[in-house]
Amino acid sequence: MKIITKYEELIPEGILFSIRQINDIGLIKSDLLKKLIYSHKIEVVKLNSKNFISRTALISYLELQTIPVDNH
Repeated sequence: MKIITKYEELIPEGILFSIRQINDIGLIKSDLLKKLIYSHKIEVVKLNSKNFISRTALISYLELQTIPVDNH
């Protein structure tokens, strides 16, 4: 049986999150987020000079990076 983290329940409601908000939630540190953005590994919305990440993109990224537990 595989246990899958339910990111939909863990991540607060919202449409777009700033790097600072994601860092403050304690999910991904801002330095790592900036690296992910600059290397095009996470989808980003650019408004003026600020980068925002949608809740959907954040969940998708986390799901791709999650290694499920193998219970034997």
